[in-house]
Amino acid sequence: MTVVLDHTAGRPRHPEKAHRPDQAVARKPDWIRVRAPVSQGYAATAEIVRANGLHTVCEEAGCPNIGECWEQKHATFMILGDTCTRACAFCNVKTGMPGPLDAREPRNVAEATAKLGLAHVVVTSVDRDDLADGGAGHFAETIRAIRQACPSTTIEVLTPDFLRKDGALERVIEARPDVFNHNLETVPSKYLGVRPGARYFHSVRLLQRVKEVDPKMFTKSGIMVGLGEERNEVLQVMDDLRAAGVDFLTIGQYLQPTRKHHPVMRFLPPDEFDQLKTLAYAKGFLMVSSSPLTRSSHHAGEDFARLKAARGA
Repeated sequence: MTVVLDHTAGRPRHPEKAHRPDQAVARKPDWIRVRAPVSQGYAATAEIVRANGLHTVCEEAGCPNIGECWEQKHATFMILGDTCTRACAFCNVKTGMPGPLDAREPRNVAEATAKLGLAHVVVTSVDRDDLADGGAGHFAETIRAIRQACPSTTIEVLTPDFLRKDGALERVIEARPDVFNHNLETVPSKYLGVRPGARYFHSVRLLQRVKEVDPKMFTKSGIMVGLGEERNEVLQVMDDLRAAGVDFLTIGQYLQPTRKHHPVMRFLPPDEFDQLKTLAYAKGFLMVSSSPLTRSSHHAGEDFARLKAARGA
């Protein structure tokens, strides 16, 4: 298959990629292998997600860890609908013109969080450049709904960049999530080809601004490797994030969703991820997760506990 279809409508999932030349999908090395999701816990999580009419980035982005996470009833909710207004070359989330916001979505996320018994919940979203606030108000409503339904649950948000949306970031911060995550995704030299709708230094500045508004809020960011970046560029990203006061860094292997997406230029072996982790800790991050299968929300709850302990120490 050269382009994934939106099976509900029979249209290309990524219409902007439909006419791109096919890129060969490289065979994954042994250390990338994961088991197919077949457990009872996986089925139970899927049922709760469906019953509440929700979307998850686990499914929409084709996360390789979905079987492991859903078996433990750990799902990452994706709000603001299932259609993104941008067309990043690495991402498998459906693209196009989104529909109107679902006013029930914040409440549904809160109810699903309660049903899953989540001690720590991660909420992310598609990009919504069509909205005046980029969806920031919807994020804030979702945080408040979870707080009301699950007072003891800690909340992590993984937001878009809210590019050219004045005051949007501050609306999310005012709702007081426990962790504010915004991924840089890749090094600056790759933005035009990999993340063309975003601006690297705007994303760095967004993370810095979170600390300016609330110095106690934990901040987090992540990048993918294997897109053709140089090692010294990855180290420079680390320095930029530390200059912005970011607490937690994730580094994972990029995996190509379809033949129409950016090809994997290299699979980094596990020992190189270990080296990057050592260097990141040396640069001052409180928490670092670096491995081929690392993703932003993978083991997020356990990592948050370690993050709080590291700050305390």
